[in-house]
Amino acid sequence: MNEKRVVELPKSGIWLNAAPATLQDMRGRPVVLAFVNGTSVWSMQRVAEVTHWLARNPGRVHLVVVQVPRFEFEREPQQSLKLLRRHGVSAPILLDAQWDAWRQFEVQSWPTLVLLDAAGQERERLVGGAGDLERALNSLCEGLLRPLDEESASVRELNAEPRLPLQFPGGLAVTADRLYIADTGHHRVLECTHSGRVLRQFGLATADLVNGGLGEAAFNRPQGLALVRDVLYVADTGNHAVRRINLMSGQVDTLCGSGRAGDPKAGVLAQPWDSALNHPVDVAVADNQILIAMAGDNHIWSYDLGSRELRWRAGAGVVEVRDGSGHLAAFAQPASLMAVQQTLYVCDALGSAIRSVQLRGDLVQTLVGQGPWESGNVDGPRLRARLQYPTAIAMGPDSPLLWIADAGNGLLRTLRLGGGDLSTVNLPRRLHGPCALAVAAGAIWIAESDAHAVLRFDPLSGELGDVPIEG
Repeated sequence: MNEKRVVELPKSGIWLNAAPATLQDMRGRPVVLAFVNGTSVWSMQRVAEVTHWLARNPGRVHLVVVQVPRFEFEREPQQSLKLLRRHGVSAPILLDAQWDAWRQFEVQSWPTLVLLDAAGQERERLVGGAGDLERALNSLCEGLLRPLDEESASVRELNAEPRLPLQFPGGLAVTADRLYIADTGHHRVLECTHSGRVLRQFGLATADLVNGGLGEAAFNRPQGLALVRDVLYVADTGNHAVRRINLMSGQVDTLCGSGRAGDPKAGVLAQPWDSALNHPVDVAVADNQILIAMAGDNHIWSYDLGSRELRWRAGAGVVEVRDGSGHLAAFAQPASLMAVQQTLYVCDALGSAIRSVQLRGDLVQTLVGQGPWESGNVDGPRLRARLQYPTAIAMGPDSPLLWIADAGNGLLRTLRLGGGDLSTVNLPRRLHGPCALAVAAGAIWIAESDAHAVLRFDPLSGELGDVPIEG
C-alpha cells in the first residue's frame, strides 16, 4: 500500500502567540490542524469543541489553529490574534496570510480539521460540523503509550492579554445615568456610573449557566444587551441562551436556551431549556418580543415575553446577502440589532452589510452591502458604499442617523436613513475592534473590545475619551 505523503507547514506562516514550530517538531504525538477563520462563528465553535475534548484528555494531541483570512484586515497579525483571543482561543495560532497552508493541505472550506497521526501522516479530516469529533480524536490516539508530560503538553502563550478591569467587552446599554457593560471575557455584566465606577456585578465571573441573585448567577461570554425599563436582556452567547436581569432585585433568570448550541425549535416553550439556540449574539425588544440575532444559523428569531413562543422570523440559513420575505431572505452572520418602531435594523457582519426587516411581514431589504465577498472602505451613495466586517449598530431616539462600528476598518460610520449616504466620522484615532455601540446622554458609547475599554465620543466637540472602569 502506498504511504500517504507527509506535508509540512509553510515557512510563510506567522506564529501569533507561540514560538515558531514545525510538524517535524511535533512528531511522536498526533496533531490537529484546525483551519479556521476568526470572523466565522462556526469556526470558533469547532475550535471550542476540540478544546473541550483536550480539557478532558490533556496531553493526548497537539492542537494548532491555522487562521486563514477572509477579510483584508485579518492579514495584519495583531488583528488576527485579537480576533481569535476574543473567542477564548489560547492554542498555538499560525496566521496563513497568503493561504499557502490552505493550498498545501488542499483545504476547501472553513472550518476543516486535519488529523495527523504521530508519524505526521493524515488520518482523517472533518469538514464543517460533519463527522463524529469525539470518535475521530479517540481513534487518533489509539495505541499511544501515555499522554505528554505537563511541560510538553502545555504551550505558554507569548504576550498574553494584560490583566485589566475589562476583557474583550462585547455589549453596551446606556441610560441617562447608568452604563451597562457585557464584560465578555470575564463572563459578567457590570452596572456602572457614566464615569466608570462599578455599582454592581451580575455573574460570578466564571463561565457557567446559573440563575439566581447577585452572589449566585453566572454567565458564559455574554454579548448583546437590551434595556427596557428595569429589565436588562442579555444574549448569553457562550451559553447559547437569552437571559434576563431584574435590575430592581438583581435576580437573573433564563428565558430560552438549553446551554448548548443546537437547532432552535419554533413553538411555545413550557420551559426555557425546551429549545436550544445557536450562538445568539444580540437582542432587541419591540412589541413585547425579544428579537434575537442568531449568528450560528444566520436567522433572526423572536421570543414572545407573554406567550413564550419562539419564532423563526427571517433568514434561510445560507451565508448570503439576499433580500426577500421572511425565510426566503438570507443573512451573513447577523451581529447586531436595533429596533425602531416597526423596523428592525440588522448589522450583517460577514456580509459587510446593513439590512432592515419590516416586523409586520418580515420583509428584508439591504441598505448597504453587496455580498459576503464584497467589502472595503468607501463612503457615499448606498450602491457604491462599502464596509468591512461591521459588528455593531446603534441609533438615538430622535435622530434618523444609524451609527455603525466598522470593525474591519477601525472606523465609526453613519448612515442617514431615508436614502442618505454612508459617511465616516472624523475620530482622533483608529478604533481597535469596536464590538458594541450605544447612543445616550448626548454621546456615542463604544465598546473597544480589542483594547479592553469603553469609549465615550461627543459628536458635537469631536472629543473621544476612555471611560475608566474601576474594579
